[in-house]
Amino acid sequence: MMDAAVLTFGRRGYQAASMDEIAELAGVSKPLVYLYLHSKEELFTSCIRREAEALLGVVAAAVEGDGPAEERLWAGVLAFFRHTAGHPDAWAVLSRQARAQGEPFATEAERMRERIAGYVARLIAAAAPGPCDAEGLAQALVGAAESLANWANGRRAEVPPERAAETLMGLVWRGLVSLDPDLSKSLSTP
Repeated sequence: MMDAAVLTFGRRGYQAASMDEIAELAGVSKPLVYLYLHSKEELFTSCIRREAEALLGVVAAAVEGDGPAEERLWAGVLAFFRHTAGHPDAWAVLSRQARAQGEPFATEAERMRERIAGYVARLIAAAAPGPCDAEGLAQALVGAAESLANWANGRRAEVPPERAAETLMGLVWRGLVSLDPDLSKSLSTP
């Protein structure tokens, strides 16, 4: 049921999606959908939470470890773009549909965004040679990643996840080097 709901919400949007359509796609009766998920709002919220946890899981797994911060950041960015490209309906639910519907859905999507920004801020702080506004840079990076994922997914055949990640990381490295030109000696684009 959840897979059918994500596909329907991702492609048709929250307002246009119907519980009848979701039930039919899932191969179950509409009363069964309501038995488990009670309402369209609860179903949509469950979809947002599930897809946010899936995305967070792949990003968190990619940035874990003891390697250099810049390599872990690269791994996280690449994991993000691979996941969003591999799950376009889920990304549409998280990036466009949840926010477009306002509360309480936008808050669910914002929680995911803030957790990703937290990972990024810690990695930027670890990679930077001196004091920097890691939280501000993380917000900028996450916003750019979201925008780039929307653009790349709209042109999927032309923009593979690796190219999107390279584009974003090229911008990040140039920004970090501008904070300290000596950083270019220790950082190289992965």
